[in-house]
Amino acid sequence: MKEKHILIAGAGGIGEAAAIILADSSKLNCKIYIGDRDQSLAENISEKINEATSSEICTGFKIPESESDTTFDAFLEKSDIILDCLPGSQAPRLARLADKNACHYANLTEYVKETDLVTAIAEQSEKGFIIQTGLAPGYINVLANHLFQIFTSRYSVEKVDQLDMKVGALSQHALQPSYYAFTWSPIGVATEYVKEAIVVQDYETKMIPSLSGTEKLLINGVSYEDDYTSGGSADLPKALTGKAKNLRYKTLRYPGHYDWVRSILGETKDTENKAEHLKKVMLDRIPSVEDDVVVIFASVKGQDNKGVLRAIEKSLHIYPTQILGFKLRAIQTTTAAPLCQAALMLLEDKLKGPVFQSQINTAEFLNGDIVSSVYGKIDI
Repeated sequence: MKEKHILIAGAGGIGEAAAIILADSSKLNCKIYIGDRDQSLAENISEKINEATSSEICTGFKIPESESDTTFDAFLEKSDIILDCLPGSQAPRLARLADKNACHYANLTEYVKETDLVTAIAEQSEKGFIIQTGLAPGYINVLANHLFQIFTSRYSVEKVDQLDMKVGALSQHALQPSYYAFTWSPIGVATEYVKEAIVVQDYETKMIPSLSGTEKLLINGVSYEDDYTSGGSADLPKALTGKAKNLRYKTLRYPGHYDWVRSILGETKDTENKAEHLKKVMLDRIPSVEDDVVVIFASVKGQDNKGVLRAIEKSLHIYPTQILGFKLRAIQTTTAAPLCQAALMLLEDKLKGPVFQSQINTAEFLNGDIVSSVYGKIDI
């Protein structure tokens, strides 16, 4: 592949990890431009990557608060692709700039309204836009779709009874009363607890309240609880219409956490500001940690062509790792790796318009060099 120019918008934990992973990838001959509204943050990351690689592969710059400016325009004009690691509210802005500058585009956001706006922009573009390609939404949806395809092929059926997706970004240790520690964005956690979740129940797609169905389960012998949260289903409810009788995405936590969250939400009757209230309380009472673990569980259950009840399941535990001498948290690598794998797909110039998680070649993506370096090869 000839030299490509990759622009990463956002130099927070995920943007940093994406830059490091791309700089380390043997599949890419690239220049990386990493931008942030905090110019010193972006420049510091680029300097460390250049030092680690003994090259001038990375350049940091300042992204303006809104739309673009001459500096941002100069980097956009040179770029082949934008990897959007900014807050979800910024996704339509970055998608417009990608379209204007004939760049491919990939993002992470689970926000429904913003995803619809990005989709509308992508439909008019000659470039490819891979949408919601992080961890959840993202990897978990591709994994679940892969299990669905294996199940229906192996057991010669077209429909399944249950498709479950579960992901937890957790600390390795958790104390009462919250049984939780922050490993990623506090506002992201609070928001997913308050916005509605999309599920399929008896073949009907519905919106239901988040935190309305806590259940307990064991994964590799360890006790967890799960509950509905917003955003993690991506486009699978639509893509598998009439094929999955029940489909749900739930977030994994340690037992006791969701009761604590509901008690905090019950302290305010201000529906409009519940997420802000929850975020404030969580920041006051819950620490942030570096030693995290990402727990993933996907399963498909149904009857085979002889009426025997079957299930295919896959679970993963991902821990912090070292890449290019940088210690990266599990939430960083598990979110950034799918984004970077999507970048490789787009830079092949074979994709055009909006590309949703259900449209991705599951085996190719899951066993891609970058994704498999973090998640391992999928042997199902």
